[in-house]
Amino acid sequence: MKIIEKESIAQNLTKFVVNAPLIARKTLPGQFIVLMVREEGERIPLTVVDADKKRGCITIIFQEVGYTTKLMGRLNEGDSLYSLVGPLGKPTPIKNYGKVILLGGGVGIAELLPVANALKAAGCNVTSILGGRTAELVILKDQVKRYSDEFYITTDDGSLGEKGIVTDILNRLLKKSHDYGLVFCVGPVSMMKAVADATRQAKIKTIVCLNPIMIDGTGMCGGCRVTVAGEMKFACVDGPDFNGHEVDFNELISRQKRFVQYEKHSMCKLDAQIKDMKAEGGR
Repeated sequence: MKIIEKESIAQNLTKFVVNAPLIARKTLPGQFIVLMVREEGERIPLTVVDADKKRGCITIIFQEVGYTTKLMGRLNEGDSLYSLVGPLGKPTPIKNYGKVILLGGGVGIAELLPVANALKAAGCNVTSILGGRTAELVILKDQVKRYSDEFYITTDDGSLGEKGIVTDILNRLLKKSHDYGLVFCVGPVSMMKAVADATRQAKIKTIVCLNPIMIDGTGMCGGCRVTVAGEMKFACVDGPDFNGHEVDFNELISRQKRFVQYEKHSMCKLDAQIKDMKAEGGR
C-alpha cells in the first residue's frame, strides 16, 4: 500500500495514488475502501476516485479535518499506509437513464467523478452541478466537465461560477423540465436533503451517496446505520447509495454530531504530538 503520488489539490485537500493492484482490478464506480494510517489508529472510509487496472493503483482524495486525515496529510510519496481493504459497498447502479443531473459539493465531487464517467459511457445525457464555499474548493471541475453535456458551478461567495448553492440551479432546471431519468447527489448531508426535497415533488428518481460515521466497513459494528423507508440499513453493505426520498435525513444529521466532542479531544492530542515531533526534529 505504498503511496506512489501525492498532490495538494486545494486547501486541506490532498490526492494520493496508492499501489493496490487487487483493489484496482475489482473496483466499480461508487465503491470505497477502508484504510488505517498506522496500527494503533482508526479505520476510515474513502471513495475510490479512480482505479487504474494497468498500473495497479487507485486514487483517493481526502480532506484534512480529523485526527486520521491529518496524519495522512503528513505522509509523502514512498510512505505506506498500514492497511487498506476494499472495494467495499454496492456499486452505483449504472445504465442509460436518458437525461441525468449530477450534483456534487465540496470533497463530495471526488465521489461524483467516477459516476459521471460511467453514466456518460452508458449513453446518458449528463448535466453536472458542482458547488463549494469558494472557487478553490470546487475540485476536479475540468475532469467532471469532460463527461458533462451541460455544466454549472456555484460558490457561496461568487468567486467562481454563479453565486449561490447547487439547488438554485437544480430548481431552475426542474422548472423548465421534469424530463430527467435520474438525479444523483453527493456532498454535505444538508445539501443532499435539500436536493431530495426538490426532486420529490417532481417525482424524479434520486440517489444520494451517504457518508455516516463508519468503522469496520463490513456491516458488523452497526456504526453507519441509517434509516431508509422506515427500516435500518448499514451504509457500508446496503449502500452507500440510497433512494434520497426515503432517507431520514434529520436522524442522519443528528448522528453525525454524536462524536464531535471526542473529535475535538483527538485533534488536541494530535496537535500536541505534532508539536513534540517538531521539537525533536521529526515530521
